[in-house]
Amino acid sequence: MSVPSEQTAAVPGLPGDAEVTSTQLWTKRYGQALMNTFGTPQRVLVRGEGCYVWDADGRRYLDLLGGLAVNSLGHAHPLLVSTVTAQLATLGHVSNFFASAPQVALAERLLELIDAPTPGKVFFTNSGTEANEAAFKIARRTGRTKIVAAEGAFHGRTMGALAMTGKPAIREPFEPLPPGVVHVPYGDADALRAAVDDETAAVVLEPIQGEAGVRPSPPGYLAAAREITARHGALLIIDEVQTGIGRTGQWFAHTSERITPDVLTVAKGLGGGIPIGACLGFGAAADLLGPGSHGTTFGGNPVSAAAGLAVLHAIERDDLLAGVREVGRHLATGIGELGHPMVQDVRGSGLLLAFTLAAPVAPQLASGALDAGFIVNPVAPDAVRLAPPLILTRQQADEFLGALPVLLDTVKEMR
Repeated sequence: MSVPSEQTAAVPGLPGDAEVTSTQLWTKRYGQALMNTFGTPQRVLVRGEGCYVWDADGRRYLDLLGGLAVNSLGHAHPLLVSTVTAQLATLGHVSNFFASAPQVALAERLLELIDAPTPGKVFFTNSGTEANEAAFKIARRTGRTKIVAAEGAFHGRTMGALAMTGKPAIREPFEPLPPGVVHVPYGDADALRAAVDDETAAVVLEPIQGEAGVRPSPPGYLAAAREITARHGALLIIDEVQTGIGRTGQWFAHTSERITPDVLTVAKGLGGGIPIGACLGFGAAADLLGPGSHGTTFGGNPVSAAAGLAVLHAIERDDLLAGVREVGRHLATGIGELGHPMVQDVRGSGLLLAFTLAAPVAPQLASGALDAGFIVNPVAPDAVRLAPPLILTRQQADEFLGALPVLLDTVKEMR
């Protein structure tokens, strides 16, 4: 079935058989066929190339969200397309009764990138929430049940991951959740120290809280968490679902504090748009899940694993980590140097950034940006998140920087 592009059609029943756009037609069909879990889609996208996408009416947008930090290589990257195509033509799925070469090679490559002082092992999943669900079950296998997480954290929407998530608005409708999780203020090492005891199974933290508005952890916080957990024999789980795989200009954000977690979760950017996640265990944590204790049908299938290998290869081959650091600095500095009264600050690292506004008008700014041809995310009422593909260029960043003053002027009038 072909996808319409830049066309209109008459809709029976509307006055004068009114003309509507392709986007309107697809949006109507969306509303009739899909559960209303995400609300009305802002646009219906039909094509992508590099850092740009096009909607059903032919309009082009600079994608500064990257599918929520997923499309690390942008859209239709030649290496990813060719790798996935070749793998699917060779071996697509085999179930977890069998292994495949891409699965083994990707696990080895991830462990090489971490270079932990203790041996590690990998459990592949389909998403970040499943990787965190596996981490939750690893924590339970210690024989302890208490887990300490952070307020404002987001670890996913399955029941175990949701129990660790520190956002009451999305937790409370599904309670009772698995018990034993307590939440402490993020970034407060003293609060963490007071909450962790000899009954604690694990502490779970993000190096940067993406869904809380891109809030980086204070310097030394993760190192303090490592010391606290080690003292009490608890696991340290680091959630790098959003920050990992080069997003901050490092392979993994936690390495800036020179620590090794017991459990590490990654997803999003690992597959470059192909669903995949991974839960890595190190030392004793690597062996807490044995045969029959956990599983997945699609996790680590050959196509997803091949996609992961292609993404890691492209990041290394094209020196994208250096590019992320350089373009990220340029983008953050450029927003700050606008000197606009609506911009309070810019925070984050690499190409995971947010700028906070002087009023809770982020949704209006994001809407205006979309109309102007830019995809950004109002991650909080007063904060706009940027998580573009890792291939974003300075010139593309400048497109947004050039348009931003007018967008800010518009929302300034809404205060």
